[in-house]
Amino acid sequence: MNRKFVFPSASIALTSMICLSAMINADGQETPSKTATQPTAAKAEFNPVEAALADIAKMTVKKADWPQWGGSKYKNNTPPGTNIPTEWDVNEGTNIKWKIGIGSQSYGNPVVANGKVYLGTNNGAGLVKRFPNNTDLGCLVAIDEKDGTFVWQHSNPKLPTGRVHDWPLQGICCSPYVDGNRLWYVTSRGEVACLDTEGFFDGKNNGPYKAEPNENTDEADVIWLYDMMGELGVSQHNMCSCSVTCMGDIMFVNTSNGLDESHINLPAPNAPSFMAMNRDTGKVLWTDKSPATNILHGQWSSPTFAEIGGVSQVIFGGGDGWIYSFAPEGDGKGNSKLLWKFDCNPKESKWVLGGSGTRNNIIATPVVYDNLLYVAVGQDPEHGEGIGNMWCLNPAGAEGDVSPTLVVDQEGNPVPHRRLQALDPDDGEKEIANEKTIVVWHFDSIDANKDGEIDYEEEMHRACGTATIKDGLLYIADFSGIVYCLDAKAADENKQPTLYWTYDMFSPAWGSPLVVDGKVYIGDEDGDLSIFEHSKKMKQINEIYMEESIKSTPIVANNVLYIMTLNTLYAITPDGK
Repeated sequence: MNRKFVFPSASIALTSMICLSAMINADGQETPSKTATQPTAAKAEFNPVEAALADIAKMTVKKADWPQWGGSKYKNNTPPGTNIPTEWDVNEGTNIKWKIGIGSQSYGNPVVANGKVYLGTNNGAGLVKRFPNNTDLGCLVAIDEKDGTFVWQHSNPKLPTGRVHDWPLQGICCSPYVDGNRLWYVTSRGEVACLDTEGFFDGKNNGPYKAEPNENTDEADVIWLYDMMGELGVSQHNMCSCSVTCMGDIMFVNTSNGLDESHINLPAPNAPSFMAMNRDTGKVLWTDKSPATNILHGQWSSPTFAEIGGVSQVIFGGGDGWIYSFAPEGDGKGNSKLLWKFDCNPKESKWVLGGSGTRNNIIATPVVYDNLLYVAVGQDPEHGEGIGNMWCLNPAGAEGDVSPTLVVDQEGNPVPHRRLQALDPDDGEKEIANEKTIVVWHFDSIDANKDGEIDYEEEMHRACGTATIKDGLLYIADFSGIVYCLDAKAADENKQPTLYWTYDMFSPAWGSPLVVDGKVYIGDEDGDLSIFEHSKKMKQINEIYMEESIKSTPIVANNVLYIMTLNTLYAITPDGK
């Protein structure tokens, strides 16, 4: 494959514009049809910023806060913002409002709520007095939004079982969910924690949990803890990495149940992969172990909630490479209620130990935009680069297995899903079309420049990051360092989207794009922050070196741009004000 810049012709872009599907209103619903005697009113373009703000308005936070991963339950990183900087200098301090040292391995993306910034990291900064920076901890850190001063920290000592469950130095790898004076997150020890955002500054030890080691103001006030390993028998692989979300008082959690250190054995096949809890009490409402013995490696995706086609559903990415959608309330008897499921891998793809195969699991978070669902597949970054797949799905009315194809044996009998390979052609198995499939489009490779070849930038690779979508344009960066701009809705007769442009960062992307103020921001492992115009035509505005790897996602909250490197969080504004 040739690795060169791809820029499709204007005729392709024009064709895509003609093929754009019907627009819908800002509530995500089609407008009523008009009679022949009525004039046809223009339908409003779906606005993900308005959708996010409407969701945030239901929470007890400020209206322009960004209080969970992706800002809202839709997980689409499109916050409001104006005059967001495209130039700054981390050495000279130009446009830097404040910065704070946070650790040495920081992956838990920042969120902002009610005057504080919260993020996950390790103890490399030694922010709490009783823990010097050579003490290995998973740390959930609270920072003052106004001036970047440290407020308090929830400290998680490493599990004695070591790297199989709690990888050294990796810390907290998820983002918290904040509503009012409560914060919820999954710890590095396989616990779900509820914390008081005021800490001990209110002079009280709130909640039923009273086992905090002290009540110092630089440490967290725990409301309740739920031990998934002890209570449910979960055995997370290397780490827990679920950014929880909620529907009212129901909270959804991916447990990270996975393989042992052999990368072959599944020590807890009956432990749940997905669950719902009462966020106020920590009571488990239902659990589900759907991936079961088909878990490929670990389970590090995060759930998404949406109402699509009038059906409320919580959507999980499984460690077997399938998407699962459940009724949020379960069956009322402590069990899950599956709505639909979708295999995100080609049936002939193979899982190979060490990552050299073609079958992938799901690390990215599913994204909902205008009643459609978007997800990419990938693997543990330690497995390196590899081929990938990106899907756009329409879950309205979906039931059961809605994958593109089904597998049958020589007699035409359905073949159950298998872990390593779903289809074995040597055994006479074959694929048949699935009439129930919900595929809108699929991107694995596109000859965008029509030269008869598939160039490196014209194929999708493994992705850890999540797609971001606005104005019908989808942006995603893969672990090979390619940034893609795709048409989010329109597809050709082969169910392929239009690929508008690509850009090679020449360094892996761990995080997801930020789309705000007519611009697209994305960081890479080399520490470069690339900024592009939000457009069908590729125009790079700037590339800024942040002096350290960026393995998280830029966000904007209350018109402040936040960028987290491995060891520093920066708040960036025009003139640093």
